[in-house]
Amino acid sequence: MPADVPNAFDVAFFFADMALAENEYLQPQKLQGLMFLAQSYYVAAFKGRKLMPAVFVADERGPLEPNVYMAFSKGRPDIDADLFLPHEVESFLDGIWRRFGHYSTDKIMTMSKETTAFKHARKRGNRAEIDLGEMQLSFIRADKTPGVETVVKPKLHRTQSGKAVTVRSWVPGTKSPS
Repeated sequence: MPADVPNAFDVAFFFADMALAENEYLQPQKLQGLMFLAQSYYVAAFKGRKLMPAVFVADERGPLEPNVYMAFSKGRPDIDADLFLPHEVESFLDGIWRRFGHYSTDKIMTMSKETTAFKHARKRGNRAEIDLGEMQLSFIRADKTPGVETVVKPKLHRTQSGKAVTVRSWVPGTKSPS
């Protein structure tokens, strides 16, 4: 299944840059939790579309993407990353950061470890892959996490008269819903 971002490092750098802009230290484990939440909410909100080509595993510390975890374990790696993400993706990631960026590492990891997807993977063994379909179902049900509709909100602006309007990307040749 194709992903909307070419690699997981682009998402990791987005969160690292957000933390840097807010003068916050981003622990590698917290980065992993944010990436897991981003992938899970994205697949739930966008009907199965993947945010990034990443495989998360169920480690005893929580869900992690092993390649990104190793690369960031000693600080920010010196690799080329695309710092210009598609507008829809950047807006989505900004929403994830605003909702969860201020959470402690423990809170993010506890919330992630309580999802059905993580628990099922842990039952299969240490570092078993967390199934994308199970991630989607866990976050649609929102048993132990905030609901998708509270995390992924459409961008809302107001006209000069004060009327609320939803902003969407323009796609040529499509009609707007009436």
